[in-house]
Amino acid sequence: MRSTDRRLVVGVVAALAILSGCGSGTSPSPSPTSPPPSISPSGAATTPSAEPSTTPAVAADPGQPYEAAAILEAMRSSRRPGGVPDELETDAIAAAVADEVWTFDGAPWAVWSVGGSCGPTTCTLEVGGTPSDAIGEDLYVLEVTPASASVEVVEASLHGLSQNVVDRLDREARNAWSGADLGEMVLASAAWHAPPHASEFVLSYRSGGEEGAPGLDLVLDVASGAVTER
Repeated sequence: MRSTDRRLVVGVVAALAILSGCGSGTSPSPSPTSPPPSISPSGAATTPSAEPSTTPAVAADPGQPYEAAAILEAMRSSRRPGGVPDELETDAIAAAVADEVWTFDGAPWAVWSVGGSCGPTTCTLEVGGTPSDAIGEDLYVLEVTPASASVEVVEASLHGLSQNVVDRLDREARNAWSGADLGEMVLASAAWHAPPHASEFVLSYRSGGEEGAPGLDLVLDVASGAVTER
């Protein structure tokens, strides 16, 4: 073959190779920074969200763990000074008390007690307990009218929270609060609310770390993430 013919053949082969590469339809490799799609149970491809979902720091799951029979037995076997007056030890009053007592996670307290006293027409009944992992205790102060078996919550001081929950509430409040600087203050106490305000927590910050020291009381709503001054 002459050199001129050889050069012609080589040129044609090269041109065919170029055209073949252009028409292959091969798409460029995906960027290594692009997240790979995942496959949903239905078989459709989904792309992971770039923004992580936000959830509350902690949420109460309160419940009423005591039935009337348990409340009545606790009143009858009370070891508190003075015990519980006989006029409060009825099925109707025990049932009404059970309807007012909530715990943070719906579980019975690890340790609990009942005590009371009566005046001319009304009585005071205290029901309190401590969850197994809590650093504080819950206390309900109830006003009872024996004649009608009515029970009303006078005070609910609910501090039966674990250290882990308290720490998470503290972080959430500090991140959300836009008011006075909390950096120098110490969280002195944390309390939760029974329904219908179970998403709210009261956090007491004190400059000296003591309950009586000057400071700030905040209400943290974990459902909305909002923090307001009490």
